[in-house]
Amino acid sequence: MEPDYWWTDAQGRRRPGYKKKGGAAIAAVAVGLAVVGGAGLTTGGGVTGGSATSAHGKSAGKDAARKGQRGEAWNRIGLRQLRQTAHAATTCGAHSYGQVQQFFRTHPCRKLDRLLLAIGDTRGNTVVVSIAWVRMPSAGTAAELKELADTDGTGNVEPLAAGALGLTGVEFTGRYYGSRLDGSLVVIAEAAPGGGRPDPATMDDAAEVAAEFPPP
Repeated sequence: MEPDYWWTDAQGRRRPGYKKKGGAAIAAVAVGLAVVGGAGLTTGGGVTGGSATSAHGKSAGKDAARKGQRGEAWNRIGLRQLRQTAHAATTCGAHSYGQVQQFFRTHPCRKLDRLLLAIGDTRGNTVVVSIAWVRMPSAGTAAELKELADTDGTGNVEPLAAGALGLTGVEFTGRYYGSRLDGSLVVIAEAAPGGGRPDPATMDDAAEVAAEFPPP
């Protein structure tokens, strides 16, 4: 798929960017690793599906996610969790880039929780999902942050390195993205291929479901 635009990351490298399905603009995020070359985690089963899921499945997945039922949420869209890594911080500037990083310099966050998940389908394909829960001082600054992060080419919160999951390379382009605002909390989620050839619709669903998870 041809990118909708190109942007420059914090290391000065040109990256492809994509607009969110439905016309809403989103930010492109990169972890500074190589494009996936087929290496990754695999799974032999445990769920049904593994391709595009129904609207009902995604809706049910979101409902489970809001209740904190991660296993059930992934199961509803034909996936299961394989591995995860997490990190908590009290500052956001050092874990972001671009205009989003500049925003944090004048509007420091109160807390940042990040989670990186590897989830798989029954066909041996792996999806990597990044989730960031950003707690801001007020609902107003949270709304400003979400608007900025959802805009093309403005930077974002950096995902955790995929090497912690045993993957050789993952690149988040912003193509599969979800975010939400809940008072002073901003949740930013992205999905990317982690191995094999995961279905694009499934990755899109994974990002939207992930954005519904409550903070740890």
